[in-house]
Amino acid sequence: MPGAVSVHPQVQDSVPDPDWAAIREASRQALSEQLQTEVLPDVLLDYQKSALELVERYDVVIIEKSRRIGLTWGLSSLAVLTAAASRQGGGMDVLYIGYNLDMAREFIDTCAMWAKAFHHAASTVEEFVFKDRSPDGGDKDIQAFRIIFASGFEICALSSQPRSLRGRQGMVIIDEAAFHDALDELIKAAMALLIWGGKVIINSTHDGEDNPFNALIEEVKKGRKPYGLLKIDFDQALRDGLYKRICLVTGKTWSPDAEAKWREEILALYGEHADEELFVIPAQGSGTYLPPALIQRQQRDGIPVVRWSCDRSFVTLPEDIREAETRRFCETELAPLLATLDPSLPTYFGEDFARKGDMTSLWPAQRQRNMQLRPHCVIDLWNVPYETQKQVVFYILDRLPNFMSGAFDATGNGGYLAEVAMQRYGERVQQVSITPAFYAEVMPKWKAAFEDGTILIPADLDIYNDHRAVKTIRGVPQIVREAKNQGKGEESKKAGQQRHGDSAVADLMCFYASLLEIEEYGYVPATPAGAGPGQDDDDTDDDGRRFGQGAY
Repeated sequence: MPGAVSVHPQVQDSVPDPDWAAIREASRQALSEQLQTEVLPDVLLDYQKSALELVERYDVVIIEKSRRIGLTWGLSSLAVLTAAASRQGGGMDVLYIGYNLDMAREFIDTCAMWAKAFHHAASTVEEFVFKDRSPDGGDKDIQAFRIIFASGFEICALSSQPRSLRGRQGMVIIDEAAFHDALDELIKAAMALLIWGGKVIINSTHDGEDNPFNALIEEVKKGRKPYGLLKIDFDQALRDGLYKRICLVTGKTWSPDAEAKWREEILALYGEHADEELFVIPAQGSGTYLPPALIQRQQRDGIPVVRWSCDRSFVTLPEDIREAETRRFCETELAPLLATLDPSLPTYFGEDFARKGDMTSLWPAQRQRNMQLRPHCVIDLWNVPYETQKQVVFYILDRLPNFMSGAFDATGNGGYLAEVAMQRYGERVQQVSITPAFYAEVMPKWKAAFEDGTILIPADLDIYNDHRAVKTIRGVPQIVREAKNQGKGEESKKAGQQRHGDSAVADLMCFYASLLEIEEYGYVPATPAGAGPGQDDDDTDDDGRRFGQGAY
């Protein structure tokens, strides 16, 4: 097409997992002599080289890619070579823009590694404050990192989208562009650098076909933009030696069978999102609100996820049998976990309700001393009757130390459980009607907590996919209740359970509860006239707790 180049490596469609080992075995003869003799391979893989070659040929390069294939690692080598060169040799400043501070720090650290490898004279990594001018004329401080080279040029890594980019000159790298909040404005500012010989590199995984990143790619494909275009999917990266490089770095032994098994595990991890995140096929509809890398960064091992499902006959059992079975579940599965809660930390609770098909998700969490909101455990209930859910919820809340507040989904059938919880625990329980207005108010603060690293979630596949289910609909981040997907975790798949972001809503509700200002007070109950020590005043509730002791 005139004025543009589109580089799409010739690969066959995504292949079935069992065939991958055979394909890689057959391709061994095509590997370079270096790889076959286990000599250290070329530093850059072929798809990384293709990206750098395209930057050499075009002022603006767009790269649509699979996740975690090391493209940014390759671009950081180009950044060092560019900033270390003299002006006569094509040197210039390099400005890197990611969507969070961790990306900026990781990029600049990688550049420091390349500078050392290339033996280029450069300063140590420096942290500084970048002044970003806001539309009203005020200044906003943005944390940034940089390396200054003997050439006089620098690599500057920013963590947001500063309008002050307009006052700079050089090469701009916009990383994971699809996940920037104002990509169109950022690109507009970056293009101004082309006037004096700069370059612009825009790379990302996809985040929906309606995303501005995909719209830009479509413009290039239609010949309306004279930009270079490169597509790198997961299988192409594997063919070019991605897994072999991983084995080299981690000390593992490469084989076609090991690669096929690893590939299958990665595809299972991404589940229904594999087409978009691995095979560069933008999903239909609106884009994902929480970037995958952001979700994974906040996942932690050691946070238990307890799942309990009831068969269809459970609801017809006599009440005493249902209660006894529920008590057994609570005492066996939940009591040991609840007993390890730290009584010195404030505790919060979030709930998303469902009765059939979807999950009720319960999310107790404690605010740690470093201000992180960490779930102590997560409980998923599937096909559990209303009264049984109430028994489980009361069992948990009765045992939460320093219980500050909770938020319950009071939408539709969830109103019953939210109401009885409020009646039992008072103002600490908020009954929330989940509406677009609620999402619009709370979701941005929730996302900011992910970006700031002050919220944690379990390292669990279903919970990961639930958080990926938050979409931006007509400008409002929310979960579309009609869009239900079968859980990809092993237990969910066995039961044929459907999910629609259940645990993400429970997480959001718990976060919302943590924002509430709850008035705390204590009192000493009055002693009836004539009452003395040891007198039985019958001032206990049905559970044997004295009124006024922990009551609200």
